[in-house]
Amino acid sequence: MKCKITRNAAKKLAEVLAKEEDKEMKLRVYVTHRHGNHAHYGLTLDKPTDGDVVISTDKEIDVVLEEGEPLLDGVVIDYLYLPQEGYVITNPSKGNTGDH
Repeated sequence: MKCKITRNAAKKLAEVLAKEEDKEMKLRVYVTHRHGNHAHYGLTLDKPTDGDVVISTDKEIDVVLEEGEPLLDGVVIDYLYLPQEGYVITNPSKGNTGDH
């Protein structure tokens, strides 16, 4: 499985992870809603379980994904400042390039 974190997102996520007291907590991306051939995603801090895979990214942030969930393979985590500040999670490999 693959996961990419942009530079903007990595900066913000590093701040969040630095504040976390439990260093076993990792960033989890999960499917919040699926329809058709794509999904919408959520982001939280969590500990990996037996049904998860931990992906090491090039930004030195580990991401937990549910193993075998095809809509999570290839997610991209970004942080945008405009038009509204916040995280945006897409999966271009599955044709999901943003909310609609």
